[in-house]
Amino acid sequence: MLLAIDVGNSNTSVGLFSGEGTLKFLASIETDRGKTADQICLDLMNLFSLYGYEISGVTGAIFSSVVPPVNFMMTKALTRLFGKPPMEVGPGIRTGLNIRMEFHNQLGADLVCSAVAALEKYRPPMVIIDMGTATTVSYISEKKTYEGGLLYPGVYLSLRALADQTAQLPAISLEHPRNLIGKNTEDCMKNGIVYGTAGMLDGLIDRIRDEIGADQPLTVVATGTPAPVIVRHCRNEIVYDKYLLMEGLWTIYQKNQ
Repeated sequence: MLLAIDVGNSNTSVGLFSGEGTLKFLASIETDRGKTADQICLDLMNLFSLYGYEISGVTGAIFSSVVPPVNFMMTKALTRLFGKPPMEVGPGIRTGLNIRMEFHNQLGADLVCSAVAALEKYRPPMVIIDMGTATTVSYISEKKTYEGGLLYPGVYLSLRALADQTAQLPAISLEHPRNLIGKNTEDCMKNGIVYGTAGMLDGLIDRIRDEIGADQPLTVVATGTPAPVIVRHCRNEIVYDKYLLMEGLWTIYQKNQ
């Protein structure tokens, strides 16, 4: 079995794949930059116990990370658990992805994984929307080349900033709005973040379509925790793919065997 881990700014996703590539479980824990290798080991062992799998059945591990301070301890923890270093998505790893950014090392490992998986599953040209602490909109051309993208504060980050930087606005959860026009403070906040983000995404997708002048339909794929709530209220057709990043880790691991 393959253990796949993505270290994000807010949460760390942990997935277990069977030898045939079936995702057995996908869990999420808080990213803590101060954890030691032993603490990371305990977190992983507890997840395996929670989902009813034996950690001794793992034959390989791969991880991607956008939090460099965690990488050393993550590598140390996985080496301790499995007796060999994990594969880390970064320089020197074969992905098969042609990147046309000015500086390749500035492209987040999570975006690389999502792009690799998307090219295996969907037809370019395409837009990939990754909704995490930040929302990243990536464009992949018809020639299967990562051309670049756009970046702005994510949904949860925006909601926290709104509550933290105002005197009377409360912290709220992300939920589907009942209607467009809110009748109380919480509904106004909820409607604003959901419809506002949906409208922003629609506008960006339309502008990308105008700029590239695509003669064929543009495939749009969204992933990330807030995506199911936001995508539902977009006017463009968007495919929600919950497991995109994990499947990218699996594909990259196979490419490097």
